[in-house]
Amino acid sequence: MVVKTDKCAFSEFNIFPGHGMKFVKRDGTPLMVISRKAKSLMMQRKKPAKLTWTQRWRIMNKKGLAEGGVRKRTRRVVKVQRAIVGTSADDIKKLRTQKPELRSAQREAALRETKERNKAKKAEKIKNKAVAKANQPKVKAPKGGNKNARGGAKR
Repeated sequence: MVVKTDKCAFSEFNIFPGHGMKFVKRDGTPLMVISRKAKSLMMQRKKPAKLTWTQRWRIMNKKGLAEGGVRKRTRRVVKVQRAIVGTSADDIKKLRTQKPELRSAQREAALRETKERNKAKKAEKIKNKAVAKANQPKVKAPKGGNKNARGGAKR
């Protein structure tokens, strides 16, 4: 035997025959409400989606949908090597496939070369300072010096 049920206008619960109450709006639309609580909240213009006990909230928050159903498939992450400014993706792949000994040797050679370059720059700087100092005219300091600096008499 099939029982005709109505839906509550507020909570969307099934209302079986002999239960609930009918409320007629001013424009004449009849609304079936399951309980006094649902009617009161509807009259206060509360949103059913904000009340956790209503079906509308459960639908909005994806609660209780097909419990134990088909699991969601997760996509496998595929790593893609992108080019960096100055080097292409192919060059990066070549570097990755090289043997670690070869890469470390290249790195050490590059470090050595930069250290030598920095040493040469430093030596050049020191040389330039020495040349600049030698070319500077020598100025003799006065014999008396600054009397104020030594705590002498002030004018």
